[in-house]
Amino acid sequence: MNDLFKQLTHGVYVIAVSDGVHHNAFTAAWVMQVSFDPPLLAISINPEHYSYSLLQEGGVCTVNVLGQDQAHIAEHFGRPHDKDKMAGFTWQQGLSTAPVLADSLAYFDCHVSHYTDAGDHKIVVCNVIAGAILNQGSPLLYQQTGNMDGSDTLYSE
Repeated sequence: MNDLFKQLTHGVYVIAVSDGVHHNAFTAAWVMQVSFDPPLLAISINPEHYSYSLLQEGGVCTVNVLGQDQAHIAEHFGRPHDKDKMAGFTWQQGLSTAPVLADSLAYFDCHVSHYTDAGDHKIVVCNVIAGAILNQGSPLLYQQTGNMDGSDTLYSE
């Protein structure tokens, strides 16, 4: 089943969140555009993660598009960390006050519009308020990450 889901083409992103004081970031592959007017994105997040509480409190996030040579960044932000997991990366402040990963290919700066339940995750619909292409390259695709997220153990063949 996991190989089947890997056939859905989508990128890999670092979602950075802020409550105005604290910042965090996590890796996500479930991001999609849902509207042209107004410009809306939907992201999927595990409500058990620390980032979810920051997102609820602050109501802002950035969606940072990773390049094909940035799988190590996806892996880093996909794991829990005891220390500041954002240290060692260059960040700039977005219009929304959520951090922007300076080395990403592009970013979308967002305000949360609303939430909905989706199985073991929450779908967060976000208004895009700003964004830019920061660097040249091709986006990292979820299929190219192998079993980095451990999803192979979720499905019995």
